[in-house]
Amino acid sequence: MTQDELKDAVAAAAIDEVRPMLGNNIVIGIGTGSTANCFIDRLAELRGDFRGAVASSEASAKRLKGHGIDVFELNETGTLPVYIDGADEVNAHLQMIKGGGAALTREKIVAACASRFICIADASKHVERLGNFPLPVEVIPMARSYVARELVKLGADPVYRQGVVTDNGNQILDCYEFMIDDPVAMEARLNAIVGVVTNGLFAARPADILLLGESSGVSRHVSA
Repeated sequence: MTQDELKDAVAAAAIDEVRPMLGNNIVIGIGTGSTANCFIDRLAELRGDFRGAVASSEASAKRLKGHGIDVFELNETGTLPVYIDGADEVNAHLQMIKGGGAALTREKIVAACASRFICIADASKHVERLGNFPLPVEVIPMARSYVARELVKLGADPVYRQGVVTDNGNQILDCYEFMIDDPVAMEARLNAIVGVVTNGLFAARPADILLLGESSGVSRHVSA
């Protein structure tokens, strides 16, 4: 199977996971990225079975609306029954690096409000140790240089993602050469740096279910 076929396979498996949760008053959370887009496209077939969705980015909101799915602000909805999103890396504990699409802050907020987080990914994203994918850190623009110096002290090689402005009006520093042994502790340490909005470690709130697309099919992993 090609990578695109794997993404579509996990999107289909996620539909099977979500279908029993749907109802007229149900609003679900939707993430950002190519795998999430596959899920959105499949979700269109069920648009009459639920109320709508909260999107983690303007791009996902636009795609949902294009399929005739109503999009709500998170402040209108409160707790969500489920959030579906991809990952740039995911480990055996279902801790992730996310934010390759620069939507990490909104993704983390929506995930925090969801009772269940379903991660959908192809097998290339499954790793033993997080950090080969550069870790994104969203920063307040005036703090970018300061935060970069602090990241260097932690052993990272931060690179300003030029030309990228997040949906929140902020900037991204990508941390290269930054392998992570304790994702929960590092997530908290990075977030404590003044000027950091959040970082792309999803460890304090990992996924509850991982649907992993492999050549043999989709495997289901549950957080311990």
